[in-house]
Amino acid sequence: MRAMIFAAGLGTRLKPLTDNKPKALVTVAGKPMLEHVILKLKAAGFDEIVINVHHFANQILAFLEANNNFGITIHISDETDELLDTGGGLNKARAFLDLNRYDLKEIKPEPADPCQNKNRSECILLHNVDILSNCNLQELTDYHQHTHSAATLLVSKRHTSRYLLFDEENLLRGWINKATNEVKPADLEYEAGKYKEYAYSGIQVITPLIFNHLTDKEWQGKFSIIDFYLAKCDTLKIQCYVKEDLQLMDIGKPETLAKAEEFLSGI
Repeated sequence: MRAMIFAAGLGTRLKPLTDNKPKALVTVAGKPMLEHVILKLKAAGFDEIVINVHHFANQILAFLEANNNFGITIHISDETDELLDTGGGLNKARAFLDLNRYDLKEIKPEPADPCQNKNRSECILLHNVDILSNCNLQELTDYHQHTHSAATLLVSKRHTSRYLLFDEENLLRGWINKATNEVKPADLEYEAGKYKEYAYSGIQVITPLIFNHLTDKEWQGKFSIIDFYLAKCDTLKIQCYVKEDLQLMDIGKPETLAKAEEFLSGI
C-alpha cells in the first residue's frame, strides 16, 4: 500500500523552532512529527511512502537514514528548487507512485476506480505531516475502496471560517470563507442550510486515475489540491468521509505543541 506525506512546508507558524530545522522534525511528545505519521502509516499497512521535502531537506534525509527508513520503502520527492503546495507536490511525486499502468489517453468524466477491485494497494493515502488523529487509516482506505470516487476527504465538524460544502450524497460542491464571503467555484450560489459544511482534516485517499486530470497546463507548478477539486467537482466525484468520534489536532501551531502529548495519550 502506498502513501504520501506532505512534509515540504516552511513551518512559518512554528518560528523560531523552524529557523534551524524543518517542521517535520519538530519534536512532539518526544518524537518528530514525521516519525509519528510514518509509524501510523506503517501500523495501518502502508509499506511504500513518498515524502516531499524543501525546507532543510538534508536534515530529513539524514533522519530517515539514521532510522533505516523505519523498515519500509521511502522515496523522496525533492522540491528544494521550488515549493509546490499539495497539488503540485503530488504531481511531482507521480513518478514514485507507479502509475504507468494507466492509459492517460482514456480520460472519462467519472473514471472507473481501480480501488473497486478491492485491492487497497491501488489507492494512495495523502497525509499532512503536522496532523495527529485517531482516524483508522485502514477503515478510511476501505471506505474509499468501495466507492467510485476520485478522492475521499477526511473531514470534521470543527469550527472555522472556511468550509468545504457537500451535498446530501456527501459529494463536494464548493467552498466558502464566511469571514469574507468568498466562494469557490466563483459561480457557486451559497445558501445557509443548503450544504453540509465541514473542515478538511489534511488526510485523504485518492484514486490513481486522478492524475489523468492533472495534465492540463493550469495544473502544473504550484497549486493546492483542494483548489483542483473545487474546479473539478462538477465532473469528478469528490466525496467526504465523516467520522463522528474523530479526534484531530493540527500540530503546526505553537499553542498545540504543548497539548500534543496529552492528545496522543488519549487516542
